[in-house]
Amino acid sequence: MPTPDTQTEHPALADVELTDVLAALSDPIRLEIVRQLAEDGGERTCGSFGLPIAKSTATHHFRVLRQAGVVTSREEGTRKYNALRRDELEARFPGLLGSVLGNLENP
Repeated sequence: MPTPDTQTEHPALADVELTDVLAALSDPIRLEIVRQLAEDGGERTCGSFGLPIAKSTATHHFRVLRQAGVVTSREEGTRKYNALRRDELEARFPGLLGSVLGNLENP
């Protein structure tokens, strides 16, 4: 019997604060996670990012992004899938993600 999907808690859009989003995006590892999610446009498993850090450290970075409202996470069996809340963040903070991601591509 398949294991049902489990949605991990993340803040409602109205509860997402700009300072929390900016703090979450202030780390290079988290910026790379967001960049890859934006580039792919869909869900990705935690282990698919090729990050040069320990699994426990990666877990911390995904938690920070989720708690800040930048990503959503869901569990399916033993895998956790993450997706960027791009449309929701654009509605809440117009232009923010585009500006941050654009500056990554054009230093």
